[in-house]
Amino acid sequence: MTKNSVKNYVVPFVICFLIALALYPDSTLNPDHYSTKGLELNYNISEDLAMATKDHTAKSNIFTPHLGKSFEGFKEALAFKESRGNYFTVNSLGYLGKYQFGTETLELLGIYTPNQFLYNPELQEKAFIANAERNKWVLRNDIKRFEGRQIAGVKVTESGILAAAHLAGPGSVKKFLRSFGGNNSSDEYGSTVRSYLKKFSGYDTSMITPDKKARVTL
Repeated sequence: MTKNSVKNYVVPFVICFLIALALYPDSTLNPDHYSTKGLELNYNISEDLAMATKDHTAKSNIFTPHLGKSFEGFKEALAFKESRGNYFTVNSLGYLGKYQFGTETLELLGIYTPNQFLYNPELQEKAFIANAERNKWVLRNDIKRFEGRQIAGVKVTESGILAAAHLAGPGSVKKFLRSFGGNNSSDEYGSTVRSYLKKFSGYDTSMITPDKKARVTL
């Protein structure tokens, strides 16, 4: 580097230094004004954050469980449709809990105290399983006959049938399937058997065992 080059770098730096010192004499460039005293310092980060990549999908997988088409996925998808997954809600028609059970269905399952049911998440989960077992028994022949077929533009699957039975009862599902979509009943809010057959198609509900006498026991 030549003498003129050094001069060209040094002179502007000195000028900037003097200007900063004149404008901020009490703080800027004065290390006495900077201190970590009294601050709670933590230089550790979690292992998850340390190992996470910058890829958005990789980061989101840390926090978002992917249930896919599993039975848990089926339960949670249906619960979200029914109540946004809220155990303690009662709709305008008096249907209760996460899966929106009516009192008549609860009585079939051996539950006679709706208030106890509403505030007991474990009881609600057991009721969902027992109801699915009962519906699967009632619809066992229809599942064998219609599963895999196209009806009213919808591929019929076992999970779709069980979801529709949860919505409208197994009798309404039988009527829909046996009329090949001609009898498409709906609930008071306009949700139809066909819409549930389609929306909840393809989940794994093989763990549900058909049981004519399924009831809830605590």
